[in-house]
Formats: sequence, C-alpha cells, structure tokens
Amino acid sequence: MLKPMQNVIEVGVKNSQIKLFEGQYAVDGMTYNSYLIKDEKNTLLDTVDKCVIEEWLKNVENALNGEKLHYLIISHLEPDHSAGIIEIINKYPEVKIVSNQKVFAFLPQFADIPDLEERKIEVKENDSLSLGNHTLKFIMAPMVHWPEVMMEYEETEKILFSADAFGKFGDCMKEDNYKSAEEAWLSEARRYYINIVGKYGIQVQALLKKAEALDIKTICPLHGTVIKENLGYYIQKYQTWSEYKPEKNGILIVCASPHGHTLEAVQELKEKLISKKIGDIELIDLTREDMTNAVAMAFCYPTMIVASTTYNAELFPAMDQFLRLLKMKNYQERKVGIIENGTWAPMAAKHMKELLESMKNIEILERAITIHTKLDEKTRDEMEKLCDELI
Repeated sequence: MLKPMQNVIEVGVKNSQIKLFEGQYAVDGMTYNSYLIKDEKNTLLDTVDKCVIEEWLKNVENALNGEKLHYLIISHLEPDHSAGIIEIINKYPEVKIVSNQKVFAFLPQFADIPDLEERKIEVKENDSLSLGNHTLKFIMAPMVHWPEVMMEYEETEKILFSADAFGKFGDCMKEDNYKSAEEAWLSEARRYYINIVGKYGIQVQALLKKAEALDIKTICPLHGTVIKENLGYYIQKYQTWSEYKPEKNGILIVCASPHGHTLEAVQELKEKLISKKIGDIELIDLTREDMTNAVAMAFCYPTMIVASTTYNAELFPAMDQFLRLLKMKNYQERKVGIIENGTWAPMAAKHMKELLESMKNIEILERAITIHTKLDEKTRDEMEKLCDELI
C-alpha cells in the first residue's frame, strides 16, 4: 500500500506578502493550495489566485518533470482557486477538465475555455475517476460555501481534498511559534470558518455526514495546512461550529468605545465577572481590534455583553457592523446583555436590541444598563446586579 501523500505533490504557493484577503480579512500571509497526483493519468487538483500564478506554474512544471498533464479537477470556481485555468490549458493543451454540472454552468463567467465541450468530463455525486493506482470519488458539497463546490476522496491513499473546508487564514510557514499543530490551526481556522463558511451550518452538517462514511487519513484543503494527524480534533471543531454550539464556558464582552469611557466601564465589569469565577471572561474593543476576530469569538461563548456609545442617535458604526455581521453569519442560541452609553439622549440599547431580536433564539437580558458618559455609583450598582443575573 502507498504511504500517505506518497504520489501527491503540493504545488501550491504560500504568499507571505498579502495583508488583506478578499479585500476585508486582515491576514498575515495566505496559502493557496493546489495538488498534483502523479499516476498513469497525471491529475492537477485546482489552480490558484492570480497573485501567485507564475510561481505556481513553475511548481506544476517541476512536479510533472516533462510528463503530460491529463486532468484538471475544478473543485471550486472562486477566483482565488480558478485564476490559473487558462494558463494550464495554454501550457498543457490536451488537458481534460473534470468537474460537475454547476461548475460547467458558471465556468464561462470566469474563463473562456477553448473547445470546452470536447475537453470537459462532467461528474456527479459518488462518480469515480481512475487515474491508474489512484481513484478519485466525487462528493458534492453545495454551499460550502458556493453552490458549485465539490470535494474529492482519493481511495488508495485515503485523502479528502476538501476545497475551502478545513482551511485557514495565514501563511503556514509561520506556524513554528505554536506548541502544537492543533494550536497553530485553531484561531485562524475558526476566524476563517465563521466569517466565510459560518452562514452555512446546515450544509456543513450534511457534508460531515458524508465524511463519516469515509476512511480519511489526510485532509488537503485549498487554504492552510495539510492535516495528517489527529483528524478527529479538526472534524469535531467543524461539528461544533456548524451546530453553532459554544466552545468555551464564560462570557465575551464586546464594546464600541470611541473615547474610552465605555471601555473603562466594561473593563470594570470584566474584573467583577472574573471575581465571580464563572469561566473565561474575554473583552474585545471593536474600535481597536480586528472585527472578524470579534465575530468569530462571539460564536465561542454561550453569553455575550454588547456595550456601545450612541452616535448620531444611532449605534456607533463599529457595533452596528458587528451585529449585522453576526446576523449574516447565523448567530443564534445565545444569551446577550446590553449596555449603552450617551451623554444625552442615549439610543444605543434600542438599536442593539432591535438587531439582536432579528436573530434566531437570542435571549436578551431584561436589565439593560445606561451609562451617562462614565460610571457612577448608580450604574456600578446596576452592573453588580447584571453580574448576578448572568450567573
């Protein structure tokens, strides 16, 4: 039997220079993965983003070492995985394109493929393609996180090519600072999942049920680290995230504090909660920290406190964006407390409550605290009562 990844070559590119992914996610580099299976039918699984095409083409050429490329598998058409299709066809004009009906329906929007009808091999759920010693089984994964997505299970080496699932932000060359592979993966994988895939928990659950029937030894995502050990850990995290269950026991406090008074108030609240010893207490200030991390961390905890100043009789923009992103990502089944601040005519609580009420099964604590600029004896007493209510 072949050793895992014995005939699968990673030809993707790690881009250490990119600082903003998809124009919105702050990243410390990004990995664009692509895989070549060497066999009787040499097969390339997915291309890469346009920013790394030159280096990737050299990797493919070196891996083939003068041999023919027979198949290009398209698992996902998002441009960061499909930008090299035309370049591969130009370089290997006899290559066949293997994908599903939805990919071929969308493909003309992304690339003008010469002789597409003669070139394409259309597959559907549970179809197989023999490459020689390797066989690819095709698994449809619609809305994880685009409608055309599919995955491939290689039966000989027991590899799941998982498209965007099990991916992560970041440059994998910078993972040596962590104690374990799991620790290196978790934070950026969670942020990646919640912000990119998080809306589609039902679809992820359907995919995980399909995966249960497979004997998987390795997971090869299109972003991030190839997962070779302790697969149960990673799959369980996806199970938790897709079921919208909290990972931690405790409370997340999220504030929007342009001048610092609201931040000072919730810092005091944090210390009160820590003294109660009710689990992890984490504080995130939206005006000074990464929004996408705040969104991801909101899903980690069963309980959240949101605290915002009033701004032009509305919510401060950072808090408004945060709550709207939570709704977009399917935030649900949580308990939330509200704190507002306003020197005059405070309105933040009203707007936060309206947004939270539009989400699924959110229990909003009745005690909403109003601060007039800074804490005083009355509001400190109300915060103490809020702590008791949270407990």
